[in-house]
Amino acid sequence: MGAATLVLWRHGRTSFNAERRFQGQLDVDLDAVGRRQVAASAAELALLRPSAVVASDLRRAADTARALTERVALPLTLDPALREVHAGEWQGLTHEEISARWPDDLIAWRRGDDVRIGGGERRSEMAARAAEAIRRHAEEAPDGGLLVVAAHGAALKGALLRLLGLPLDSWTVFSGFANAHWAVLTRRGEGWTLAEYNVGPPGAGEGVEG
Repeated sequence: MGAATLVLWRHGRTSFNAERRFQGQLDVDLDAVGRRQVAASAAELALLRPSAVVASDLRRAADTARALTERVALPLTLDPALREVHAGEWQGLTHEEISARWPDDLIAWRRGDDVRIGGGERRSEMAARAAEAIRRHAEEAPDGGLLVVAAHGAALKGALLRLLGLPLDSWTVFSGFANAHWAVLTRRGEGWTLAEYNVGPPGAGEGVEG
């Protein structure tokens, strides 16, 4: 059966989040606020007694996951398939800079359209790879256990929609994952159901996708 519960956990804040820069797959570290956020989140998630922890190999997600694995004495598996959307030329730019150069594409992205942003990935491509990775790790996790997946805002939302069997055009129905916040999915038959969404410690900022 594999994991019975999934926790999809967004990384803590980075300097790019604070500056509203589109990170994409750039490897940006947690800032001081982000490290405090993930320490608080890890303390709460440890109480759920996870049986496996996986993360994107980008530092902001991997370091978020390590805040938990160090508490619960579990190994950490890193998977590049869990990386954030590849945003091409948008990566490293502020949302204002992106709006000045690609106004229509940015509006379409925020609306939930399946556009190829900055010459990088489409939302559908990102969601498919992230969801497939989570399904694989869930199958490999101990039967009946709880799998924590530490990754990125857009990648996690896209994967969540796929895992719930929802179309990507329902993107804007859900708010963005706040930094260091998580969603809880429980197994239901051959699929998953949403138990909690955007749960987290007090004081974590909303952040922006990307």
